Amino acid sequence: MSPDEGVLDKKAAIDEEPYDRALRPKSLSEFVGQDKLKDNLRVFIEAARRRKEPLDHCLFYSPPGLGKTTLAAILARELGVNLRTTSGPILERVGDLAALLTDLSEGDVLFIDEIHRLNRLVEESLYPVMEDFTFYIQTGKGPMASTVKLAVPRFTLVGATTRAGLLTGPLRDRFGIVGHLGFYSLDELTAIVRRSAGLLGIKADAGGCAEVARRSRATPRIANRLLRRVRDFAEVQGNGTITGPSAADALDKLEVDASGLDTLDRRYLRALAEKFSGGPVGADTLAVAVSEETDTLTDVVEPFLIQAGFLQHTPRGRMATKLAFEHLGVKPPARLGELFA
Repeated sequence: MSPDEGVLDKKAAIDEEPYDRALRPKSLSEFVGQDKLKDNLRVFIEAARRRKEPLDHCLFYSPPGLGKTTLAAILARELGVNLRTTSGPILERVGDLAALLTDLSEGDVLFIDEIHRLNRLVEESLYPVMEDFTFYIQTGKGPMASTVKLAVPRFTLVGATTRAGLLTGPLRDRFGIVGHLGFYSLDELTAIVRRSAGLLGIKADAGGCAEVARRSRATPRIANRLLRRVRDFAEVQGNGTITGPSAADALDKLEVDASGLDTLDRRYLRALAEKFSGGPVGADTLAVAVSEETDTLTDVVEPFLIQAGFLQHTPRGRMATKLAFEHLGVKPPARLGELFA
């Protein structure tokens, strides 16, 4: 097979997969960022291999889009085992969990996304499975009820959550490895955009990659999504190559500003700054003001706004910072103007 045929085959394979899955790194060496967590995972994986034991149960927590699902797949691949994937809301009954567990093989990785949303009974039935790899099934009701003890192959449970504070203590304490994924630096995101552009066959220069990365809210998933949309503008309204100016123009049309804020972010900050004089105000009140779910604001919007310095949490509620007023071009009220001076 010629080199050109290999490139075509690789591109065809990517085109057949959903974009997000195709762009996910396949190994820890390909995974950009989260260096401390990766270094620790390498040690844990090697130790498990040497002892010929399953990796200890892992819990990853972070805002959406930072790589929790990708890491779960990488762990399975590095360990050379199968990956079984589900999510907390899907496991409504204990029987749903039983069906998953009976399908596992020795050493497999079971990934549960949004694990904080597990049904209480399902969560409690998971405790002995995590500790002793034993699953108890109750049959019958009343005086005729009995409990059947079922041995489960030794496996690795990987849980992911965007709301670590909602995990119960008993569940959280049963994870031997806990890792937090932080937001990505501009250099890391630029490397991710450059890699994704290469995999998708997109022509992008250094300035174009950096501009997409700069406006991606420090989040790889958003960077990859914006890259695909910027490509559309480059192909239809440009010469097919993403440059710094063309990327900036496309992202302006997508209403993603130079700080990476989209329309929802600006609506949130404008409501906080103008309707509530900069705060403090509660999340539920803000959710009503911008016509969004409270969980959307707390899980998706606020983490980046805090990290970027536009928002601060106080004991009395959310407050806009001086940077937020400057970004919106809104004059802060007198009481905050003195504080910001």
